[in-house]
Amino acid sequence: MSETGEDARTERCARPPGPLWWARRRSAVLDVLLALVAATECALQGATFSREAGVPGWSGVLLGLLAGGSLVLRRRFPVAVVLVSIAVLPAQMGFVLSVVALYTLAASDVPRRIIALLAGMELAGVMLVLYLDMRRTTQDDLGGSWWVVALLAVTLSVLATVPPVLLGLYVGARRRLVEALRERAAGLERELSLLAERAEERAEWARGEERARIAREMHDVVAHRVSLMVVHAAALQAVALKDPEKASRNAALVGDMGRQALTELRTMLGVLRAEPAAGGTAAGQAAAGSERPLRKVAEYAAAAAGREAAAGGPRLGELGQLVEQSRTAGMRVELLVEGEVRAFAAAVEQTAYRVVQEALTNVHKHAAGAATVVRLAYRAAEVAVRVENEAPAAGVA
Repeated sequence: MSETGEDARTERCARPPGPLWWARRRSAVLDVLLALVAATECALQGATFSREAGVPGWSGVLLGLLAGGSLVLRRRFPVAVVLVSIAVLPAQMGFVLSVVALYTLAASDVPRRIIALLAGMELAGVMLVLYLDMRRTTQDDLGGSWWVVALLAVTLSVLATVPPVLLGLYVGARRRLVEALRERAAGLERELSLLAERAEERAEWARGEERARIAREMHDVVAHRVSLMVVHAAALQAVALKDPEKASRNAALVGDMGRQALTELRTMLGVLRAEPAAGGTAAGQAAAGSERPLRKVAEYAAAAAGREAAAGGPRLGELGQLVEQSRTAGMRVELLVEGEVRAFAAAVEQTAYRVVQEALTNVHKHAAGAATVVRLAYRAAEVAVRVENEAPAAGVA
């Protein structure tokens, strides 16, 4: 499992902080050990320098201890530590100090021009000290071959100063690259978090739209059938004793309306029963991880489209049956069709059918007995429906 940026930041915050300017205790321990090694080396070399220079030995040892001990400041003041190493070059001390100081300087965030300047000063100082020392100690052996001494001094000084600088530059560049990648990963994580929030909002909006669509569909299906059943039941009550044959027909119509309403309700409920399976799949994906919200939205939309296609729905060709049912219920209604009959998209035909169905239902409720005309017009790129009725009789709400 890959570690997220938030986990990495939590882990870094959980690490115990180091003392003073050190980020970690391990870094502090390392710097103290390096300072002890460098101080020991410089103290021994300082004692030798004191004897050769004819000064008190304690002064050379003290100078060496102070110079080598300056390595504890290498992370906080890399430039100052390099200047100290350059300053003690005439005393021929501080090899460890010089190497570690140059490495730290090159790996730090100090500008490159300052790194190049100080590294050049260190190189020149080491070269000069080596040249003078070798000229003094090998004058009798090499005679007048000064160029051999110069070549050796240049070679040794380059070997002593260039590798630490190159290694430090590499380590510093690598560290800065890692930090840049971490920042970029944190930025991408924030962007993905925002995308996940937006995807959840879109998914919630899609679920709300689906619920509203199902509610409208159930209202359209049930309201019309129940209205017709109420009309036929009222007629049945009125003629039950006077005209048993008509009462029987009305009773049969009420039964037919009820069975049709139940059939359409079963169809709608069958669609709704498919919801838990789809919801369970989405819940499983959410439990597996929130990094795939966009895929969840797409799957939800596809599932909704599949349910729409599976549910089917009424078409314009069934308007004749709808009008006939209202006519049987006692409404004076007529269907007029204009234009050449053609097929439209399922959603268009279902919407037009539901509009007519709702209009006829309202006529049954609020204008019973009024003459009604349903106009259906097929046009080049659209279909138009219009339902008109006369004013209701006095006393009808």
